[in-house]
Amino acid sequence: MISQTVKQINHETKSLKLSVAYMGTEKSAYILKELPSLFYVSEYSSLEEIRNYLNNQSILTLPDIILIEIDAEGQCFNFIENLKKNPMWRELIIVLVTTAKNKEWKSLALHLKVHDYYIIPFPVDHLLERLNFLVRFKLVKPQLSVLEEANVIYKIPRGKKIFDIIVSVTAIILLSPILFITALIIKLDSKGPIVYKSKRVGTGYRIFNFYKFRSMRFDADKQLDELSNLNKYNSREHSLAKTSAFVKLIDDPRITRFGHLIRKTSIDELPQLFNVLRGDMSLVGNRPLPLYEAEMLTSNEWSMRFMGPAGVTGLWQIKSRGKRDITERERKKFDNFYASKYSFWFDLEILVKTIPVILHKEKN
Repeated sequence: MISQTVKQINHETKSLKLSVAYMGTEKSAYILKELPSLFYVSEYSSLEEIRNYLNNQSILTLPDIILIEIDAEGQCFNFIENLKKNPMWRELIIVLVTTAKNKEWKSLALHLKVHDYYIIPFPVDHLLERLNFLVRFKLVKPQLSVLEEANVIYKIPRGKKIFDIIVSVTAIILLSPILFITALIIKLDSKGPIVYKSKRVGTGYRIFNFYKFRSMRFDADKQLDELSNLNKYNSREHSLAKTSAFVKLIDDPRITRFGHLIRKTSIDELPQLFNVLRGDMSLVGNRPLPLYEAEMLTSNEWSMRFMGPAGVTGLWQIKSRGKRDITERERKKFDNFYASKYSFWFDLEILVKTIPVILHKEKN
């Protein structure tokens, strides 16, 4: 199995030498022995040595991967936190390994957005496949500082684009009274902007400004961590590797009085018609994700969802609307299925089926 994975890595990376900065003990040393010649490993005896090494690197000579065995005192978490504060280092791929099951360490690793976390012993070929994907994903993922210049391979087909423009313009004209009245009520109902704007990840991992009518209190984003226990996708069985990528809160307390109404009727989604006109999204596609969700969908199994168009509505919406028990895995499967099967007639079917469900009160 390992030899097969190594051959795949060599083929897909075209013999690129991947550099690894490693710190660990004899307990994790077996991992290094099984890494193929594709990896150039630099071993360090302390976190301070790795820090000094990084201080002497340019952006072109930084390692591809930092592999650390968690020390007994957990000092590596302070080290990683400091890495994340440095603009040149915060995009480094970081993988932690440990011989102990420790819930606090898992929680810290998740909070720091470590790329992966393994408990020794584990099959090294799993690590090889994961490292291969993370490196390739990093190479195609646009950096925040160059988003305006990033080129995305996927483009919405011409026929789909024309259809999107015609329907969006028509809808904006016909719904303009509703747009105006909604904006006025939001302004009077609670303080904050009328339109909520956030960074979302769409097709090809392109990041854009996403628009919705504001249905929550203006400080809602700051309260997300405090309310994680209400996330309908979380479960007690989730390990760090399986922590939910999606966030949808049950009986979200951040929603305003008027926000409940515009969410129930999907009026809050109407500003996305302007996203469609801008070319950020299509009328039908996979839902564009917040950055914190998209960063957790980097496994080979689920990255396909980013190869389809981002949409205002989609297969997941019509399958899950009004349901309380849809699982995270089901949602991912819907996204992957659409990305591989979408067509004009499939889009039309989804649009038609969207109409009767938008007035259905969602049970969150």
